[in-house]
Amino acid sequence: MMAILFNHENNFKNYLMYGKRQYMKQKNVVYEQGDIGEGFYYLDSGLIKVHTSTPLGKERVLNIVLPGQLLGVQAMDQQAHFTTATTVKDSVLYYFSYDDFKTLITLHPPILNLITKSIIQKMHILAEQINLHTLTTEQQIAAVLLNIYHDFKNYEIPLTQKDLATCTGLTRITVYKTLKKWKEKKLIDSKNKRFLIKNPDLLKNYLFHS
Repeated sequence: MMAILFNHENNFKNYLMYGKRQYMKQKNVVYEQGDIGEGFYYLDSGLIKVHTSTPLGKERVLNIVLPGQLLGVQAMDQQAHFTTATTVKDSVLYYFSYDDFKTLITLHPPILNLITKSIIQKMHILAEQINLHTLTTEQQIAAVLLNIYHDFKNYEIPLTQKDLATCTGLTRITVYKTLKKWKEKKLIDSKNKRFLIKNPDLLKNYLFHS
């Protein structure tokens, strides 16, 4: 359940000169399920949700992309996107075409390893999400938090309850009640517009066995 964030990835800012800056308003589609990919994106600011449609046409959120993360890498070599990415807030992205990518790895070879890890992680996300089939509302929230936790390699997640509700499509009341229950169980805590995951293993067990 991940979209990759640069701890090393914050260093990706050093390579933004190779990409093309794009500003997108809230609720704009970055790429759509079925579109042929010809590059990837780095999110500099804003918030993006990655989602797909169920056979019944219901939206299913697979991931939330935060500033410092890449998206679309798994389809950059003219493969079809198996998800849709939509801006939740006004966002600034940098687009790297496949040619830009080739230039980048020629000049900076270590980037290739970084991108490869990102693709592997994204495929792992998809496999886990498929295995989860229909998620309860609580499992949806757990999945999103664990996804970001794994990306950041950090127990603190820079996301508000409002962001979480907007991205998942759940009501703020539902999100509030779920998080309140988890706080009481000492699974998570929150402070200064951040969630603190106190026990990721227990939260993951909750996701797969609740």
